[in-house]
Amino acid sequence: MSFKWSSSVQTVCDYCKSILVRTDVDLQKVGQVADLPPDSSPIQLMTEGQYGGRSFVIAGRIIYEYEQGAWNEWRFVMNDGTDGWLSDAQDEYVVTFRSNLIDLPAEKEARLGMVYQWNNVRYMVTSRTVAHYRGVEGELPFQYWDKTDVTFIDLKSDHGDFATVDYSDGDPVLYLGKAVEFDDLRLMNVRKFEGW
Repeated sequence: MSFKWSSSVQTVCDYCKSILVRTDVDLQKVGQVADLPPDSSPIQLMTEGQYGGRSFVIAGRIIYEYEQGAWNEWRFVMNDGTDGWLSDAQDEYVVTFRSNLIDLPAEKEARLGMVYQWNNVRYMVTSRTVAHYRGVEGELPFQYWDKTDVTFIDLKSDHGDFATVDYSDGDPVLYLGKAVEFDDLRLMNVRKFEGW
């Protein structure tokens, strides 16, 4: 096994589907991925694209299921080594990056319609989603496997800005970014489907 990106902590073996986590000098098998559900996304591991004038490559994926379906969170690595996420849900795409802001609302406080301001941008809570982990593939910058139900709060600004507060761990984590059009990402090495 080899890790392609130095920021990766977890990977999934393409052949045996073992989930492997690395620490300073050790590599440990922590589980195994079940077969992933059928997916109609054109994005796949090693898809390349562009965002903000920089190139990126898809390094990993977390799949979530909720009452209305499923979505993909694609981890990408930019050409300068920065990690980001490309959310792919029902042909809607959002690019986000982890923020270091820590003054975040508690899960029960972030109700629909509430307004928060981060980096001088006003965001309104537009959805609260309880989802569960369905599977992973590729490399991730943290350990993420065998999770139970988690809550995500999505927020939008009046100008296309997007935010997600992720409550999957003890402390909430904020991701900030923008909604994007598929064609604007200039994706290469995408999956082809019959009839395209």
